[in-house]
Amino acid sequence: MIVVDVETTGTEPHKHSLLSIGALDFEHPERQFYEECRIWDGAHAEEKALEINGFSRASIIDPNKKTDGDIVKEFLNWIGPEERMLIGHNVSFDRDFLKYTAERYHLNWPIIHRTIDLHSICYFHMVRRGVNIPKNRHHLDINSRTVSIYVGIPEEPNPHNGLNGAKWEAEAFSRLLYDKPLLTEFKGFPIPWLPS
Repeated sequence: MIVVDVETTGTEPHKHSLLSIGALDFEHPERQFYEECRIWDGAHAEEKALEINGFSRASIIDPNKKTDGDIVKEFLNWIGPEERMLIGHNVSFDRDFLKYTAERYHLNWPIIHRTIDLHSICYFHMVRRGVNIPKNRHHLDINSRTVSIYVGIPEEPNPHNGLNGAKWEAEAFSRLLYDKPLLTEFKGFPIPWLPS
């Protein structure tokens, strides 16, 4: 399984662009991927998105950067030829951006449609333990900050970075699924529901 986190210029893959891809192999977490790119010609860029990920207007159109197609091709090569599954927080967002970009550049897409979503896993874990689930109006409020606090790791630093996002998500998955840390940088943080 590949833990993936992308940074983009907005929320719609048909009109916004990838800016970066961060990923790690969940079974071999030392195997990591990170690349940045410029936006495709004509892509929209929302100010709020750039605030979240810290990219400047100048950096997203830098002609010296690779294209979004280049980094998706590198990502797919890094994954390898066998079918793989993507996992992450709200991972259908990441998958859709990656797939849409691959299709725009006529790249073969070897990734299966099914995904594993951290939001759902955390919700299930909270329900099973009888934890009060945070809500915002009429929906669940299990965002990446909520998950980090719940699993006992610090919040992901701002601005967001794709590789950091993938690491935080992988660590949360390991704690929720296996009750154990995954990455050395998080070993000093105890898992809240385990006895000390």
